[in-house]
Amino acid sequence: MKKWMYVIFPGIMLALFLVVYSSHKKEAEAREKARQEKVAADLAAEKKKKDEAERIAAADAQKRQREREEEEKKKEEERRKKQEAADQQVRDDTARARSAADASAKKASQLEIELDRLRNEKLDLSRKDVALAKDVELARVAKENAEYEEQRLTAMIAQRASASAMAQMPPPPPAK
Repeated sequence: MKKWMYVIFPGIMLALFLVVYSSHKKEAEAREKARQEKVAADLAAEKKKKDEAERIAAADAQKRQREREEEEKKKEEERRKKQEAADQQVRDDTARARSAADASAKKASQLEIELDRLRNEKLDLSRKDVALAKDVELARVAKENAEYEEQRLTAMIAQRASASAMAQMPPPPPAK
């Protein structure tokens, strides 16, 4: 029997091993399946979480992009409005300057016309002044000539009167 012991004990041990192994194998398979399901669930949850994070990140990125684009649009609009305001200001300033220049040119031409009229008037007045001065001088000369003529006639009359017999005194009466 000794020989059979070599077969029986290992056979019993093998049978016990197989019983324990098969029961443990079922548990191990159930645990492995549970682990795989848990891993799959974790992976699915992680993937879901990752997908959600990516979706949120994409939504945030789109939101930031929209905000950036809106801000750029606002900045561009503000810049365009400022440029339009500056252009309008330049146009208004130019129009005011042109109207002021036109008014100044019109006033300058009116002043030139007035200046020409005043120059002509001054020339006429100067001519009249010279003519009046000439007339005054001629009148003064005529007055002097008339005074000289009057003095000459008075002297001539006085000379003739002194030379005439009527103007002479009668001889003094003889002395007695």
